[in-house]
Amino acid sequence: MAQSTETTDWVSRFADEVIEESERRAPGKATSLAAAPVLVVASGLSPSGPIHLGNLREVMTPHLVADELRRRGHQVRHLISWDDYDRYRKVPAGIAGVDESWAEHIGKPLTSVPAPPGSAHPNWAEHFKAAMVESLAQLGVEFDGISQTRQYTSGVYREQILHAMRHRGDIDAILDQYRTKKAPAKKQQQKPLDEAELEAAEGSGAAAEDDGSSGSAGYFPYKPYCGNCEKDFTTVTAYDDDSTELTYVCDPCGFSETVRLNEFNRGKLVWKVDWPMRWAYEGVIFEPSGVDHSSPGSSFQVGGQIVGIFGGKQPIGPMYAFVGISGMAKMSSSKGGVPTPADALRIMEPQLLRWLYARRRPNQSFKIAFDQEIQRLYDEWDKLDAKVADGSALPADVAAHSRAVRTAGGELPRTPRPLPYRTLASVADITAGHQDQALRILSELDPDNPLATLDEARPRFDRAEAWINTHVPADQRTVVREEPDGELLKSLDDDARQSLRLLLDGLAENWSLDGLTHLVYGVPKVQAGFSPDATPKELPPEIKTAQRTFFALLYHLLVGRDTGPRLPTLLLAVGQERVRALLGE
Repeated sequence: MAQSTETTDWVSRFADEVIEESERRAPGKATSLAAAPVLVVASGLSPSGPIHLGNLREVMTPHLVADELRRRGHQVRHLISWDDYDRYRKVPAGIAGVDESWAEHIGKPLTSVPAPPGSAHPNWAEHFKAAMVESLAQLGVEFDGISQTRQYTSGVYREQILHAMRHRGDIDAILDQYRTKKAPAKKQQQKPLDEAELEAAEGSGAAAEDDGSSGSAGYFPYKPYCGNCEKDFTTVTAYDDDSTELTYVCDPCGFSETVRLNEFNRGKLVWKVDWPMRWAYEGVIFEPSGVDHSSPGSSFQVGGQIVGIFGGKQPIGPMYAFVGISGMAKMSSSKGGVPTPADALRIMEPQLLRWLYARRRPNQSFKIAFDQEIQRLYDEWDKLDAKVADGSALPADVAAHSRAVRTAGGELPRTPRPLPYRTLASVADITAGHQDQALRILSELDPDNPLATLDEARPRFDRAEAWINTHVPADQRTVVREEPDGELLKSLDDDARQSLRLLLDGLAENWSLDGLTHLVYGVPKVQAGFSPDATPKELPPEIKTAQRTFFALLYHLLVGRDTGPRLPTLLLAVGQERVRALLGE
């Protein structure tokens, strides 16, 4: 029985629907979980280039549902279909060593294209697949990978291909309904996909939207790869259902041959037939689809009718929205620099990345931060972590947190002492790779419970350091002054001198993160005649202005700029002796 939608999160609701759909397909078949059929959820990825963070939603959506089902005791198989037998359609930009000479491979299967120069992998598809597999391992995603090259070239789908060829007339009739369908009125049309969204669709394994070719010999849902040039610029010119003899001609190279399809393994069903065939073959119950499948005639919609020809049913599953990026160029593989899961995992822990996908319903778009926003995201995550620990978090937030930190198989490895990301980033910025300096500063954050080794702050510290080194421009990095700014110190009025004196007098007894925070915010309060403990409600608005002026003075004296890392962290990083020297003591 489905749980109440008011007390469950989106993952639980989809898990309920998968169970209900399974029972509809095989009513009364299982009397216990142990005897229940394996629940199959699926994702499809095309390793045609870097598999980016938009494509990751194709995996994370069914992964989270599969994991919920496993938590409930069900047997689940999460298939990731590597569409590595797809054609190589164009040369992606921004891949080291790859230039337009790779265009000579357009039309070949991705597994027949050479890997980028210097790669340890045997071909193009394996090169890009490997990076994704490594990222999925870090994210705790358990899956069964299926190479479509292996499936097709080993003859696994032979009967399905022959079946599709026998029923090519039925398939053509279904497709023809959509070929002639008029576009919906403008008011009903969805906003056109922008370039980034169109590029994102390419990685889903569904971008080509190919429905086969019709020529003088009729319609055929199968496309051979040429026996001479290996490309798919081929046209089937004859086919005999009884003998399965198929004749094709390759347009660019002029090669032609006749083969027996009941023993020929160098070709594949066109995408709009291939996808529903696999639904039926694997018994897929749940598979999401991108917004590129929502229009009339799209592969998911058409597949819902074609799957019946193969004796199967269309999976249930949501349409998912695109994932944006803040702090990097638009997510477009044609322009290069497409952020991948590996890029994200260099600057954030797996738990945070999982949480970003778990907390939003699939039809909600969201952004992954590569800019300063990552610090705010980490603050939000740490607040949620604390609320979950003290029992004050809302049920949906607790569920999203649980899905981020663990899977049915157990907890993901985590940082033993998860210090604030913005603090770690500031320390990494100021210390510029000096590990002993970083440890000194971090150990002084909480004198009552000092950090004994940097390993206690890892891997979060390493992620923050990577973010500083790769995503903060050089002109925004923090460089502490070597010598005091004598001219500025001489020009100070009595109020400014007094503020520095109050700070210096309180340094020793407040030398911790909390102590220095209290001190730097308290100095302007004391100067104005208030207690350093006075709350904002007890203070006039002018105090905020005085604090900003005081902070700007400190930044100028310490780093020669108006702003910088949080002052308490900066002071700890500079060290008491050097702070006193730079502030003119």
